[in-house]
Amino acid sequence: MNLGIIGQAAGLFAVTNIDDILILALFFAQGAEHRGSARKIVLGQYLGFAAILAVAAAAAFGATFLPESAVPYLGLLPLALGLKAAWQAWRNHRGGEDDNGAEAREGGPSPLEVAAVTFANGGDNIGVYVPVFATAGVGGMAVYAVVFLVLVAVWCFAGRFFATRPVIAKALSRWGHILLPAVLIAIGLLILIEGGAFGL
Repeated sequence: MNLGIIGQAAGLFAVTNIDDILILALFFAQGAEHRGSARKIVLGQYLGFAAILAVAAAAAFGATFLPESAVPYLGLLPLALGLKAAWQAWRNHRGGEDDNGAEAREGGPSPLEVAAVTFANGGDNIGVYVPVFATAGVGGMAVYAVVFLVLVAVWCFAGRFFATRPVIAKALSRWGHILLPAVLIAIGLLILIEGGAFGL
């Protein structure tokens, strides 16, 4: 196994996914009081990243499941999830928590919500990964995929680590219900605007 490719893969992952640590920390903070939420978040992160890898690998072989013009519209996913989280935070603030008793007890983000945000936020990663995968060949692509999947676990650990540090945990428990929707909405708008969706 070529150490050069491993180093390149690690560097590429870090550069293209640095913002995921903040999102993961917010997700872990949101699910802090709910049993099993960490498992759901990790599962969701892996599902979303596996989808990114699958699309990038398929495109590197010439199959395009996702037209380039459709990538900016992935911003609608985090935007919708951010608006949903903002609505829930507003309802809970206004005393609507009792109406959602079962949902509040279960709590935390679902694996599909995490996967959707991961995939949408990684839409631009696909554009970076495709040429790298295409030139790396099958063996090199396999190394990239393995390194990326190992680093997803490291990213999840880092996100949880930050979410459980006393100072950060206190800030996230106090402001997380505002930060999570704000970050998701900002990510969604950024993807839409940077990609020129809806003529923006």
